[in-house]
Amino acid sequence: MTSSTILLFGGTGQLGRILTSTLAEVGTVTVPDRSDADFTRPESLRTVVREAQPWMIVNAAAYTDVDGAESDEQTAHLVNAVAPGVLAEEAARVGAGMVHFSTDYVFDGRADRPYTEESQTAPASVYGRTKLEGEQRVQSASAPTWILRTSWLYSPTGKNFLRTMLRLGREREQVQVVDDQFGCPTSALWLAEATRDVLRTAAQSERYEDTSGLYHAVSRGQTSWYGFARAIFRVFDVDVEIEPVDTSAFPRPAPRPAYSVLDPSKLTQTFGLRPPSWSRQLSDVRKPLLQADR
Repeated sequence: MTSSTILLFGGTGQLGRILTSTLAEVGTVTVPDRSDADFTRPESLRTVVREAQPWMIVNAAAYTDVDGAESDEQTAHLVNAVAPGVLAEEAARVGAGMVHFSTDYVFDGRADRPYTEESQTAPASVYGRTKLEGEQRVQSASAPTWILRTSWLYSPTGKNFLRTMLRLGREREQVQVVDDQFGCPTSALWLAEATRDVLRTAAQSERYEDTSGLYHAVSRGQTSWYGFARAIFRVFDVDVEIEPVDTSAFPRPAPRPAYSVLDPSKLTQTFGLRPPSWSRQLSDVRKPLLQADR
């Protein structure tokens, strides 16, 4: 397999930082400077793509402030919807493929069984609506695209639930955590590896576009935020009292899906990737996180 250029957007985010090194196993990773790749000015992205002439575009950039999006819909729409569409159009123009990351927030959370890629979408928040529109714009382009929906993403660095819980566990004697929202905690370390394997399959295939499509890329199993927090404190040996509470205890501007469990079966069937359980993924993050905090 020859080395090809992978143009990575969002390289400074919690997923992007890991992708920068992981995707280097597949090709030469180029991360544009944020001043050149301004997602609030989507048209500026066209020049970046045309100059790079990549084999693959990987978009890990997003407006992820779920509550902030409720009062700043214009920015969320530009970053989450318009910009990914522009990237997909330019991918088609230069003959590249594109990987785009999406979210469980495209569902309203009223289901009682795991969502598949064919499940009806019904986002209940601005964030969810803009991410869904981004999916649709990417899919409407003529380039081969792989949309990876994930959920409850965390990593050894950056701002995420795992690191927040560890901080609160050190600062407080008691922590309250919501116990009526259920999902699939997913490690950015695993998601980056899965993305690498998807691209490796594409690079080795004569018709890599045959695998393009929408996939749920999450851990196996499900838990509540409370269950996730309990596991975090156990894995990291944090002695703190934890109290389960209802969502109503933490009112937020944007509604959260009560049930956003995604079914990753299609990812396994297409690429042979069997995601580890959410508890195994959490255990695998312990050593990298402790090293990052040294």
